[in-house]
Amino acid sequence: MDLDLVFLGTSASMPTARRAPAAILLRRGGERLLFDCAEGTQRQLQRSAVGLPEIEEIFLTHLHADHVLGLPGMLKTFALRGREQLGLTVYGPRGVRDLFGNLKPFLGRLPYPLTIVELAPGDVLERGDYRIEAFAVDHGVSAVGYALVEEERPGRFDVAAADALGVPPGPERGILQGGDPVTLTDGRVITPDAVLGPARPGRKLALTGDTAPAPSVIQAAYQADLLVHEATFGDEDKDRARETLHATAAEAAQVAKLAEVKLLAITHLSPRYAGGELVREARAIFPETVAPRDFDTIEVPYAERGAPLLVKRGGAAPERTAYDPGAISRLVQVATAGDVTEAEELQELLRNAGIEAELEPVDNEDGLNVMVSEGALEAAQDAIEALSEPDDIISEP
Repeated sequence: MDLDLVFLGTSASMPTARRAPAAILLRRGGERLLFDCAEGTQRQLQRSAVGLPEIEEIFLTHLHADHVLGLPGMLKTFALRGREQLGLTVYGPRGVRDLFGNLKPFLGRLPYPLTIVELAPGDVLERGDYRIEAFAVDHGVSAVGYALVEEERPGRFDVAAADALGVPPGPERGILQGGDPVTLTDGRVITPDAVLGPARPGRKLALTGDTAPAPSVIQAAYQADLLVHEATFGDEDKDRARETLHATAAEAAQVAKLAEVKLLAITHLSPRYAGGELVREARAIFPETVAPRDFDTIEVPYAERGAPLLVKRGGAAPERTAYDPGAISRLVQVATAGDVTEAEELQELLRNAGIEAELEPVDNEDGLNVMVSEGALEAAQDAIEALSEPDDIISEP
């Protein structure tokens, strides 16, 4: 069964030109679980390859504005689309019922059932072959993190062993693989352990929401396939992190190391950072660290199929252009900027010189490429050399 996360918003506190605030969509088979719903989340979904599905469950980590402001608009959109029978459940920490009481004048009457469930650390939602566990975090307000934990799966079916025991092909083998014994026509009872290998582990994910580094997070995420941990600040702002009960990238990495997770994804990055510098700080402690951008995905396969994998733009909608590709020159790289601010300054510089430029992510997660049409390349190089510091930012196109 496929399992992945679509990062819809990776910024802390407020949106930026490149990052929306906190929201993550978890996809498991046909299920769609939304974790946090910041300002603009429904638009992020509509801009993604996912679209805006009829989400049935939303999990809030805490009730700060940058994690919940998208709720009223999304709930009203569902109503305007004619949703009536399909209910929606919003889970959150203590206080979420009061939040919806305050939202009632804005929401009005919704035509579909809306259920609000408050969770405390230690509460568990059983889902058959998996469960969702709420765990304690340290953010100074009513808040929880969430862990999705799959049950063990039966071991691989040993066809040769089944043949040797005389188990006929057909439903009997399916029953054994499902974990139940079967009785053969000769009266013999065959138990699953006779034809199945060792049980195979399920997968485990932990999403912290906002938190300072905490022992409870280490415990909840222990040996998880993926830990999604906030990393609002860099090491130079660790005092600010302590003051606001957030984490630095290095602290998130230390949590991941102690929890023995396979992959750490840092998110909720302060707008003062481009991302690459925080990744470097984290990787110095925990090398298996990534910093997803908006619309990146992380695939989490079963252990026997490999390690979790960051897929850049894996959740992005197919690229569209309003231009006729045959009527314009192809775009080529004129410069590489170290962060978003620098890239946008270069873009503005070129536009002031009458040259249109586009920005594209760099594959190594660090910085942006500045792209111009092939016919404008020479003029763009001249403009940058005249008005900037080429030794710092110019790379070979």
